[in-house]
Amino acid sequence: MPPRHRRREAPARDLRDGAEMNARAWPIRHAGGDSKCRRARPLLGTVVEITARGPDAATAVERAFRAVEEVQRLMSYHDPDSEVSRINREAARHEVPVSPHTFRVLQAACAFAQASGGLFDITVAPTLAALGFLPRHADFPRASGQGDWRHVELLSDGRVSLTRRVRIDLGGIAKGYAVDRAIDVLKTRGMHTARVNAGGDLRLFGVAPQVVHVRRPGAPGGLLPLVEMSAGAAATSADYFSARRVRGHWVTPLIHPRTRTSCPRGRSVTVLAPDCLTADALTKVVHADPERAPAVLARFSARALILQESDNVCRAYAFDGAQAPLWQTRWLLEDASHG
Repeated sequence: MPPRHRRREAPARDLRDGAEMNARAWPIRHAGGDSKCRRARPLLGTVVEITARGPDAATAVERAFRAVEEVQRLMSYHDPDSEVSRINREAARHEVPVSPHTFRVLQAACAFAQASGGLFDITVAPTLAALGFLPRHADFPRASGQGDWRHVELLSDGRVSLTRRVRIDLGGIAKGYAVDRAIDVLKTRGMHTARVNAGGDLRLFGVAPQVVHVRRPGAPGGLLPLVEMSAGAAATSADYFSARRVRGHWVTPLIHPRTRTSCPRGRSVTVLAPDCLTADALTKVVHADPERAPAVLARFSARALILQESDNVCRAYAFDGAQAPLWQTRWLLEDASHG
């Protein structure tokens, strides 16, 4: 790591998770007509937990879940009826109209790709399918193997065209967008405080400072208190349980867009940003090229922390790209190193 990146060491010990997952939680009534509701559902390939306090919180939480479900329906690679599947099946032959939500995520994906010089790239889907991380769809055209994000053309009126036979996967950004959609709904419904957590993609507002824990890369059963937040978003990407052996080699679903090979194992990346879509996408940029990441993080007012496991010690490398962050946070790794 370059000298300008601050390095801290955290002890190699397990820490108790301070959060509970609750699949069903009844709303709690408070004085003044407010209520608090906390519920969790399996969505987006993980468990999505939504907590909110405000007028008729139960209804607001239900509407927020509907927003998450809509993102899943539109952008799932696994679902043959999703808009992403329709793009992969048809957009190399003719223009495909998509919903405003899908178009917005595609626009963001192309913006991150351009800003990072291609370190974020939604056209790595064929590699993920070849490694078994995505399903093989028999009705998708065979990828040419020569295209990248620059061959995803976004046209007027929400239409999409593929100028080469590429295949896209929005799995590296859509989960963050789903979290943002849920937060938007909760704000619109008048919630005073809210927290949405989708398997490592987190956004909150109006709450007292909360400690966000992450799993240790080399010992995912152990947890480290990473950051204290009261507003903003955090996203973590790692290969805790997803690594597998393919043809005698360990691989992960974190793919370097230029080499189309897996990023190094034993590393977790957490990005803090004003919104979860940004945080989610930028974790892949940091994984792909930590040396170039600070400039990209600064462009999007984001910060990052890499945890790297070595010799039973978890080392942390901080990237402070933002001069004026739009959230309230406090890194806790220095506190943990004395625990």
